[in-house]
Amino acid sequence: MKIKDIFKNLHPINDEYIVVGVSGGPDSVALLHMIETYLEKKIVCAHINHNVRKESNEEEKYLEKYCKEKNLIFETMKITGYKEKNFENEARKKRYEFYEKILKKYNSHTLFLAHHGDDLIETVLMKIIRGSNLEGYAGIKMYSFLDNYTIIRPLISLTKEEILEYIKQNKLKYYIDKTNDDTFYTRNRIRKNITPLLKKEDKKINLKFLKYSNTLEEYYNYIEYLTKEKLKLLYKNNVINNDLLKKEHPFMKKNIIFYILSDIYNNKANIIKDKHIDNIINLSSSSKPNQYINLPHNYIAKKEYNKIIIEKGKKEIEKYKYKFDKKIKIDNFIIEETNNIDTDGNDVCRLNSEKINLPLYIRNKNNGDYIELKNIGNKKKLKEIFIECKIPKDERDKYPLLVDSKDNILWIPFIKKSKYNVKKNEFCDIILISHKEREETNEN
Repeated sequence: MKIKDIFKNLHPINDEYIVVGVSGGPDSVALLHMIETYLEKKIVCAHINHNVRKESNEEEKYLEKYCKEKNLIFETMKITGYKEKNFENEARKKRYEFYEKILKKYNSHTLFLAHHGDDLIETVLMKIIRGSNLEGYAGIKMYSFLDNYTIIRPLISLTKEEILEYIKQNKLKYYIDKTNDDTFYTRNRIRKNITPLLKKEDKKINLKFLKYSNTLEEYYNYIEYLTKEKLKLLYKNNVINNDLLKKEHPFMKKNIIFYILSDIYNNKANIIKDKHIDNIINLSSSSKPNQYINLPHNYIAKKEYNKIIIEKGKKEIEKYKYKFDKKIKIDNFIIEETNNIDTDGNDVCRLNSEKINLPLYIRNKNNGDYIELKNIGNKKKLKEIFIECKIPKDERDKYPLLVDSKDNILWIPFIKKSKYNVKKNEFCDIILISHKEREETNEN
């Protein structure tokens, strides 16, 4: 395909201004010249001075001069320092922050970048080496549709040699980044040692990689559609219906979990590893009703019977102990004294003050807590009771308990009464009732 046909067949661009990322190297210089030649748009040349080579300032000045001569808008940013250990990741992050700022400034939704066919080969091989998902293995896309803008890479079907030939024919000046020869980086080792061998086998190997990439993208788009349909049924408000998840095919399980994690981590695929997906699948299939695993950035995935909840890790529950006086509210629990009530369920506690040790207190659970149950005459650990009653693990440590001054547990509201409770027809001078505050709901 001829270069002019590439630009002729681009998706419609409705913006008055388009932004072009230009480093000063041959690829981006060629891209800028092609856009000047084939697109009738107002062009913003966005340049980042990474400030790591002595030539960086010279390149910036040349591009500024070039844009002035060609009546193009020139926007630049100089990075004054790097804080992260991974230079490439931090530089990329700063680059895209700058691009988004410039796009917003000119009310543009179109960003052109100069990735080409050789870049695609390198990226696919890197993904295979490091591991990824189906979308990641596809490598670089010609179009990346983001929330507020679209990235277009029109050179993705061209080889490096074709770009250099274009540079030569149009007598364009460019700069070489010598760090591209540093074999410390995986991409550079692939560029130097592997890509040339592939091109010996087939001069147009880049087109084979492009077809491979496009095919994977088609498969991924279809699987993403299926995954979203599944998510409507089994995932809501960071809660996975584990009964439904376990019925899914293993391949679909992985995609569902990857999609959920991608959403939680804002599509930052470099955070999500295969081990995180495998750990959640193991959590799903575990016979234990309550357990959790740690995830990156202080998230946890916890299993509560037929649910898996993914949320930020919570701080340790603080211990509390309050003297009871007529009425008390703990979270959504309300416990209050009453004169008389006919019912006798676990929401009601009747006590004879002569058979307990006053005053009364409300506290949360301690390790080793037990209750002496009514009509059974034996001790039972609170942990066992909570498990039997299917109380979620993160609610157990803050659940309110009624105790006397000697710390005997008298009542677990809504769950169990102790041997200290008396029946309706027996004498009692203390009657307590518990109810839960109704949660507010927002309805349209």
